[in-house]
Amino acid sequence: MPHAEIAGVEATPRTRLRWWTELPLILLVYACYSAGRLLARGDVSHAVDHGLAILDIEKALHLNAEHPLNRLFTREPWIGVPADFWYASLHYLVTPVLLVWIFRSRTVRYRAARTWLMTSTFIGLIGFTLLPTCPPRLLAESYGFVDTMAQYSSYGWWGGEASAPKGLGGMTNQYAAMPSLHVGWALWCGVMLWRYGGTRLTKVAAVAYPLITTIVVMGTANHYFLDAVAGAAVMGAGLLLTPYVLRTADRVRARFAVAAPVATASVGTVTRGSDAMVPSRAGATVTSGSGASVGSGSADASSSIVSGGCQTSAGERIPRQRESRFGSGAEPSASPQDAGDGAPAPAR
Repeated sequence: MPHAEIAGVEATPRTRLRWWTELPLILLVYACYSAGRLLARGDVSHAVDHGLAILDIEKALHLNAEHPLNRLFTREPWIGVPADFWYASLHYLVTPVLLVWIFRSRTVRYRAARTWLMTSTFIGLIGFTLLPTCPPRLLAESYGFVDTMAQYSSYGWWGGEASAPKGLGGMTNQYAAMPSLHVGWALWCGVMLWRYGGTRLTKVAAVAYPLITTIVVMGTANHYFLDAVAGAAVMGAGLLLTPYVLRTADRVRARFAVAAPVATASVGTVTRGSDAMVPSRAGATVTSGSGASVGSGSADASSSIVSGGCQTSAGERIPRQRESRFGSGAEPSASPQDAGDGAPAPAR
């Protein structure tokens, strides 16, 4: 294969990512996430039992970060209101913004990053389904938790039922607390910022964003500490599974590519002189000095290739050669390097 053609193949990615194919895929995953939360509406009594069991485990481990944070957020509106905005908004803003940023500036890394996020999200949906959990804010008042989003609902766009817009709280599954994908997605964002940010500010944001999100989900009484730990564990499992998911997707794509009919691409030609034409890829037309056109495609493996009076067997590459102007009056034929990019070669 000519050097120019090899360079062209290597410079072109095997699978080009387009925003109009990525956006529907991301929207599909988010729709599955939302639908999964709705379908995972378990029995309320079981969800409450799971929430109390988590509290018992944390008590046995001497973990009690939720109560002091929740009292602070409830007592200080200047902390509680921004925390509610953080919980209700950034989860849906920062993650897609980082996806777009990686897609545009780190295209080579985007597919793995997107697959990691989606794989972890689906694992989280399994957790919602198998372990419906009542968040601290929905426990009885005797357990000492206050729903700060209900307390400060007059300040924001969310309703008193959940972080959904006012009037739409009934469309969410409020018992999908385990694991916390707020923390999981924030951790993904932190890793992306740390790896690809490149500045000191992005390094600080990479650490601060998941850390503050973890504090917020507990202070607003939306998650237990172990929910946050489970969210981080889900992201770890998704990271480990990402190479296998990518390889499986490549195999499926390859099978569909083999099964689909292969269309012969139309290929441009290179003109040298007045009428001499040489192919830049298989399937082009070769015109000799006398104006006769000869197909160079490999559709018929038994046909031979004729060019400039030199006949070769099927599949054999025509060697680089130059014909003299004297005698036949033919223009010199283009070399394979001249035909690599499909652009007209300068006259010598």
